[in-house]
Amino acid sequence: MEFLTVKGIGKKNERGFELKNISFTQARQHNIAIAGETGSGKTTLLKIIAGLVQPGSGDVFFEGEKVIGPDYKLIPGHKGIVYLSQLFELPHFLRVEQVLEYANEWTEEKARRLFELCRITHLFKRRTDELSGGERQRIAIARLLIMDPKLFLLDEPFSNMDPANKDLLKNIIQDISIELKISFIMISHDPVDSLSWADEMIIMKDGEIVEKNTPFEIYNNTASEYTAGLFGKYNIIEGKIVRPEKVALRAGTKGVVKNVRFYGHYWEMDIAVGKDLVVSRGNVEYKVGDRVNF
Repeated sequence: MEFLTVKGIGKKNERGFELKNISFTQARQHNIAIAGETGSGKTTLLKIIAGLVQPGSGDVFFEGEKVIGPDYKLIPGHKGIVYLSQLFELPHFLRVEQVLEYANEWTEEKARRLFELCRITHLFKRRTDELSGGERQRIAIARLLIMDPKLFLLDEPFSNMDPANKDLLKNIIQDISIELKISFIMISHDPVDSLSWADEMIIMKDGEIVEKNTPFEIYNNTASEYTAGLFGKYNIIEGKIVRPEKVALRAGTKGVVKNVRFYGHYWEMDIAVGKDLVVSRGNVEYKVGDRVNF
């Protein structure tokens, strides 16, 4: 029995957009990241999996049980699945300990460990309107985890976060997955955020799944310019997609260095040779105006 089975899901909205025959499976403690351009259907799919939106066709099965949509269930959702929207809300003007107390059915010891995992124990006496965006999000995650889910759906959890809070949240998600044995499906506004985290990537375009593979294969060996573009810059060399860091350079006469940019842990160069070539390096061997071969 698969942990999660999504089978033939279709959904058409009033604007004419349509999810088309979405099918995939997820194993227990196997984390999936869903990537695609804005409007490709990612959020609608996540809400259907959570039981919050009724599919037009197809079924979702969680641990062998059909997930019933809101058209046939008074209180939408599934007890084993939680969904955190990028537009989540917390009760206003309550202290954090009050927000969590109202939702907490765990033992004190178990709850304390959960709050430690979420890095929120120091926030208990603060009011929700006194929290930063990253702190509020960690409270919202803890509040859902108290419901003891087995599958956690995250919709763009890293949007509008500074690098420090983003790294902290990534570590929290990883710790929760390992220690609490919770599986995740995540949509990320910046798909690069999920490359180091996911076991499998699902790429969506215009309501369809166009590619499924490991993060390594998706980044390095995709044949699709659409997929390649989701994960950063790329070149087309002799008909093949080549990442900037994979281009080997030597002195020569094929192209001219047009621009050199510094990004902290690497440098990037634009090389004029027909259509511009983008090359990245840990250090810079060339300067603007140099002629190079590749």
